[in-house]
Amino acid sequence: MSSDQHRLAIWSTVIAAILWSTGGLFVKLLTLDAFTILFYRSFYAAILFIIIFRKQLLKVNKLTFVSALFYAPLLICFVSATKLTTAANAIFLQYTAPAFILILEPFFVRTKLLKINVITVILTFLGMILFLFDDFSNPENVWGIILALGSGVVLTGLLLSQKMNAPVYQPGAVFWGNILVCLVTLPWFVQNPYPDVTQNSYLLILGFGQLGLGFALFVYGQKHLPAIESSLISMLEPVLNPIWVIIWYGEIPGLFAVAGGTLILITLIYRMLYLNTSLINKSKKENFSTKV
Repeated sequence: MSSDQHRLAIWSTVIAAILWSTGGLFVKLLTLDAFTILFYRSFYAAILFIIIFRKQLLKVNKLTFVSALFYAPLLICFVSATKLTTAANAIFLQYTAPAFILILEPFFVRTKLLKINVITVILTFLGMILFLFDDFSNPENVWGIILALGSGVVLTGLLLSQKMNAPVYQPGAVFWGNILVCLVTLPWFVQNPYPDVTQNSYLLILGFGQLGLGFALFVYGQKHLPAIESSLISMLEPVLNPIWVIIWYGEIPGLFAVAGGTLILITLIYRMLYLNTSLINKSKKENFSTKV
């Protein structure tokens, strides 16, 4: 791979993470209910997928639809949680998914349960507990936190099912997941009036940009970057998401939420760096042994 191709892949992944991070802000700015937002967002994203992936979306198998069944509730839980609690709570708790994956992956993908993974799970769940101390007296916030945790659970299912499936079937899973969201939220689309120009511009950004283009750019980056590099760059999403909301919407997350989210992110980043370093050292030893 050329240096220009590598640089383009990095920038594609950076832009994807930035686009994803705007989700919380635009959901907050929109005065529409969560299910109306979900319909338009997935509808516009599905149109972009058709333009980009075309016939590839027809390449499906059983795991494609399993992934779609995880993808749809992921979007529903995340947007609903963002409406009911702070954007920081919603995005940080969604990023508990890696901890659930580390617990379930050995059973589904037959990977080895490493000591660093056990430590990661423990610290991530400690971070989750900190959210329980933050604004828990507000009934709406309680439901928002529950839905945010739910988004972490279904994201786990989506990531595992996509990992178990061949890359050629993965875009189809996201596309049909968006179609499923549209079907579930269709009654809200029918009952509510068409959004005004400002609202529709936000929905277009969410559908075409934040969800559709963000996914397409990330897929390109993954093809040309090591997993560790694309994963670390993706961490821009939970870092930037609450920052945009603070700047443009004025929503300040609680101290416990910030502490919990920071603990989760630092734990996940350290794990990725630790495993990458171990892999490099192992490779060096093997090369040395071969030469000897």
